[in-house]
Amino acid sequence: MSKKWYNYFVSVDSVTGEPASGGETGESTAGPGAAAPVSAADEIASLAHSIQPTPAPKFANPVADPASFAQIYDAAEVRVPAHGFTIFKIADMLKSEHIRSLPVEIKRSSVLLALDAAGVKLQEIIEDAVHRDRALDTFEAVQQRALDQLETRKADENKNLQAEADRVLNELRAKIQANNDEVTKERERLQGWRFQKQQEERRIFDAVAPFVPENPITTGPAVPAKAESSKVPGN
Repeated sequence: MSKKWYNYFVSVDSVTGEPASGGETGESTAGPGAAAPVSAADEIASLAHSIQPTPAPKFANPVADPASFAQIYDAAEVRVPAHGFTIFKIADMLKSEHIRSLPVEIKRSSVLLALDAAGVKLQEIIEDAVHRDRALDTFEAVQQRALDQLETRKADENKNLQAEADRVLNELRAKIQANNDEVTKERERLQGWRFQKQQEERRIFDAVAPFVPENPITTGPAVPAKAESSKVPGN
């Protein structure tokens, strides 16, 4: 197991929930050649290590509210046992006003005594904690995978949108250029026509000149260039 959270229960060996093997003094009654006694804390640590990693849970039901850990546990089919003891109940016991200020070894001893009185094995509590931890880790992986998939989809969508935006922008730029080209072409045509007009007016002017003291024929632009767009042909 990668998370050594159970060390919270096994961090101190000096006090246990079981009577000492050597009587009230705590001295061992084993002979000189006997192996050193194994403390209850060591036994608990060994128990925790012996729990085999469980397969990643499969979520039987969708989780409507990811913020609800209760829904996550329920979807992963992590149930509260009939005796009612879960790792959360142990957490509440450790925070109880009766033992929360006591040394950790006394807290552990008190919890072990309570479990023994209720006929609950410590292994069940550790397994409950492991199952809940695996459910949370698995659901985190599920959410991360969903995020990765969403990111991929949206990146592809953004790529397509950008391509469409570039295409439309290029079309609009082409239309703008076409409009400008049309105006330029019309301006050049008008300038050419104006030059021919002035030549035509000059012919008329020269023909009228011998017969009038003041020539009524104009040979310049009829109107300022900016006003030409509002001039009605024929007027």
